[in-house]
Amino acid sequence: MTMDHSLLVLGGARSGKSRYAQARAEATGLDRCFIATAQAFDDEMRDRITRHQQDRDALWHTVEAPMALADAIRANAAPGRVLLIDCLTLWTSNLLLADRDIDAATDDLVAAIAAAPGPIILVANEVGLGIVPDNALARRFRDAAGLLNQRVAATVREVQFLAAGLPLTLKGAAPLAQPGATG
Repeated sequence: MTMDHSLLVLGGARSGKSRYAQARAEATGLDRCFIATAQAFDDEMRDRITRHQQDRDALWHTVEAPMALADAIRANAAPGRVLLIDCLTLWTSNLLLADRDIDAATDDLVAAIAAAPGPIILVANEVGLGIVPDNALARRFRDAAGLLNQRVAATVREVQFLAAGLPLTLKGAAPLAQPGATG
């Protein structure tokens, strides 16, 4: 299945979004580059990163970009290569905790996505479906993540929302065969 456009995959925790995004990338048959935004600050996160790495075969090239995401896109996007960025939510958290200008970084990211000469698949959590957080930092994070998702969704050609492992097309055409679908 060829893919010549950008895709945002949204969903909650354990919704299947990363697995879906990886399957879509692998289905392209293109050279694969995984751009990771996670930072291993504790054992649980190290284990989570290791599990994600083990899910990818040797055909994947991995780039670590916990904050310089737009630069990583510009350096690695190419015709004949699909980029998989996982995930924008962790990237937002990294910027917030480092007291970086999230609006400027988002502008730079959106420009990099729009200018990319090959397909990009971006993964992000939808964090705005729950209750309003009880502290200012959590509300600031929720708002920043929601605004980032809106900006990226407006930029990409396709948006899929995953719930219980099932994709729902929010924007663009769904693929003819859903990667990982059973039945």
